[in-house]
Amino acid sequence: MKVEGLTLKRNRSFGRARGFPKGQDSFLRSRELTKKEFHPQEWLIHQMLRVAGFSSILIIGLIFIFLFKEAVLFFTTAHPLSLIGTWDYDAWEEKNIFKVMWQAASVVPKYSLIPLICGSFLVAVPATLIAALFGIGGAVYLSEIASARTRETLKPTLELLAGIPSVVMGFFMLAVAASLIQDIFHTKFRLNAFVGALGVAVLTIPVVMTIAEDAMRAVPRELRDASYALGATRWQTILGTVIPAAVSGISAAVILGFGRALGETMVVVMATGNAALVTGNVFSSVRTMTANIAAELGAVAQGSEHYYALFLVGAFLFTVTFFLNFVAEMVLNKMRSRLRM
Repeated sequence: MKVEGLTLKRNRSFGRARGFPKGQDSFLRSRELTKKEFHPQEWLIHQMLRVAGFSSILIIGLIFIFLFKEAVLFFTTAHPLSLIGTWDYDAWEEKNIFKVMWQAASVVPKYSLIPLICGSFLVAVPATLIAALFGIGGAVYLSEIASARTRETLKPTLELLAGIPSVVMGFFMLAVAASLIQDIFHTKFRLNAFVGALGVAVLTIPVVMTIAEDAMRAVPRELRDASYALGATRWQTILGTVIPAAVSGISAAVILGFGRALGETMVVVMATGNAALVTGNVFSSVRTMTANIAAELGAVAQGSEHYYALFLVGAFLFTVTFFLNFVAEMVLNKMRSRLRM
C-alpha cells in the first residue's frame, strides 16, 4: 500500500509539473490523450495486417492437410516397401528381380522414390555449390569492397536474376547451353543433371547473395575497427573477422538456396532429360520430384493409385523444404540474438 501511495504521489506531482489539472494523475491523462488520438484508418490497417498474417499460417496449414490427406491414401492400395522398390518378373533374366524404378505405366506399377530423390539431389547439390560460390563472393564484394554508388547500382541488377521466369531459363538451357556443355565435356546425354544444375544455380544466386550480404552488413563496425587496429589488412579482416562473425547467416543463406534449388520445376523439366535413373553421374539424364509431378499429374486419373503416389511425392518434397526453411530460420534467429548481445 505504501508503494502504491508513493507511485500515485509521483504521478500526481509529475502531472502538476506538466501543467495537468490538480488531482488528476499523469497516467489517466495519458490514457485520455491516447483515446483522443485514435485513428480509424490506422486501426483498419492494423487489423488487415493481422488478418494477412494469420491467413498465411492458415493457408500453409490447409496445404499441409490437403497434401497429406491425399498422400496417405496411397497406402490403402500399395505396400510401403513399394516406395523403395518392387519385385517383378524379368523375362530376360527369367526370375523375379527387385526393381528400384519409377514406372507407373506398367503391368506391375512401380513407384520407387529412390530415382526421384537421386535426381533431385543430383541437380540441387551442384546448383547450391555453384550458387554459394558466386553468391557468397558477390556478398563479400557488395558488403566489404564496393563503394556505396556501385552497391546501389549492382545489387538491384543482380537481384533481377530472381525475376527471370524459370521457363525462360529452362528454354535457354535447352536450346543454347545444353549443346555448348556437350561440346565442352563430350557428354553422352545432351540433357543431363549438370545442365539443369547450371540453370537452377543462376536462379538461386540472388537468394544466397542477398541473405549473405545482409548477414555481413549486420556484423558490428567495432569488430572491423578492432581488426584494423591490430594491423590486419582488408582481406585478413574479411576472412578472419567478418565471415566468421556472419557464418550463421551465410549458412542460412546456403540452406535456403538449397531449398530453392530443390523446389525448382520448369528448368529441370526442360533441361535434365527426365529419365528416372538411379545414378551418381552428374552428366546423366535424371528426373527430379518436381519434374515428375509436373509431367504426370495432368494426365493421371483422379483417385487412382498413381494419383495418390504423386501426392505422396509432393508431400515428401513439402516436408523436406519446410524442414530446410525451419532450420534456416533457426540459424538466422541465433545469429540475430548473438549480434544483439
